[in-house]
Amino acid sequence: MTATTWDETPVAIRTDEAELRSTEIGGDLSVALVRLVKGADLGPALKGLPDDVCPCPHWGYLLKGRLKLRTGAGPEAYEVYEEGQAFYWAPGHVPEALEDCEYVDFSPVQEFDRVISHITAQG
Repeated sequence: MTATTWDETPVAIRTDEAELRSTEIGGDLSVALVRLVKGADLGPALKGLPDDVCPCPHWGYLLKGRLKLRTGAGPEAYEVYEEGQAFYWAPGHVPEALEDCEYVDFSPVQEFDRVISHITAQG
């Protein structure tokens, strides 16, 4: 079995608005431990990916806060997730924190690594 904690998980992205820690957890999945401050919008970081959205699927749980997930189908196309909800985010999304958020998500390693590499290359 494999397990990790916040402190043990390597930082993949750290900005004033977001911190994402990620590691391969097994079964070709990575686990991401994420903190977003209220107002953090990942849209600018995703520009340049196909359709300017995250192309990777994620399965997870929102530990804290509220998050708006735009689906790329126009400004009216979004869903809101709240503390205590488990989620599945299909490819083609852009997260935006409506409140300070913390969540855990699981994603295919290679797909998520490509997204992280794209985001870190922007900075």
